[in-house]
Amino acid sequence: MIQYFQTNHIPVKVKHFATEEYATKHKQTIQIAARELRYRWFEEEMQAQNISYLLTAHHADDDLETFIINLSRGCGLDGLVAIPEANKSILRPMLPFSRQDILEYAKENNILWREDSSNASDKYLRNKIRHHIVPLLKELHPTFLDNFIKTQEYLKQTQDVIHETTASTISELLSVEENGGVSIPVEYLRRLPNYQFYLYQWLNDFGFTAWQDIYNLLDAQTGKKVLSPTHILLKNRERLILSKLKEAEEGVYSISEKQNTLKVPLKLTVEQVEVIDYFNNNTIFVDAEKLHFPLIVRKREEADVFFPSGMKGKKKLSKYFKDEKYSLFDKENQWLLVSAKNEIIWVIGKRADERFMAHSDTTRILKIALED
Repeated sequence: MIQYFQTNHIPVKVKHFATEEYATKHKQTIQIAARELRYRWFEEEMQAQNISYLLTAHHADDDLETFIINLSRGCGLDGLVAIPEANKSILRPMLPFSRQDILEYAKENNILWREDSSNASDKYLRNKIRHHIVPLLKELHPTFLDNFIKTQEYLKQTQDVIHETTASTISELLSVEENGGVSIPVEYLRRLPNYQFYLYQWLNDFGFTAWQDIYNLLDAQTGKKVLSPTHILLKNRERLILSKLKEAEEGVYSISEKQNTLKVPLKLTVEQVEVIDYFNNNTIFVDAEKLHFPLIVRKREEADVFFPSGMKGKKKLSKYFKDEKYSLFDKENQWLLVSAKNEIIWVIGKRADERFMAHSDTTRILKIALED
């Protein structure tokens, strides 16, 4: 392929990645790791060369495979729409065309192409669908792919109407708060048919993933909250308040699932390990399956409780501070590591929470260390 580009005087860049190493380090599948590395590099090149749009070669068969994958896992309308033709700076001009259309065009115009060797393997779910399910569907109905393309167009039209309608309804209920956030009355939310759907449409673009916790906020007490990497949703009396996480101002610092270090306000490192090799006040080993990301580093809150390691039952953080003879200065300067569900994981540098500690039968162990 490089020779083809050079012969036709087409500029080309080739990038190699240590994908398996990256996937292991970030606890990802090979496919997800490869996609993340590719698009990160694309973004870097676009910024370096002042490029406005990235064009990818996704076609109709790719779209169908994605549709079936999403359907098999359970999804809403956004999942059924599968691959969008345009997504911010990413354009997919070949999406209306089938794989066969593109191959025929390439042959007719003597255009070389490269077939990825991994496409022949049934190791991956997408390939199994491509090799076994899609051919059966096309055999059952020769125009199946064309009909699917039409169906996708209808779904996209429906999606547009729903987004516009829900956005209009939500915007009528929102009020601007003094801190720059927005709020919505719980009472009005309850009046909406399927209020959970409206909440999802409102909050989906802000990075939230703990949807059941968000739905539970309607019945929660004042002060309960759910965090995303960028925002906080707080229950305050009879309102839900959405605000940005203002790290420097609020003293709230987030650690995403893919993040390995936190440098401010203190240095923490996070890595997956195979064994629990040692344990002290500055190092904890936790069960990754029990965590809800993003993890948050913050100061104490009035209602904080945790389950101190080595003890049975829970304890108010204020009582722990008293028992450990914390001075007022110590209390004000103690950092906590909490989950996205606002559960204390670690009184950093002092005591871990028993609920999250890794044990000999833990399958995914995360080592979190406080560095000097």
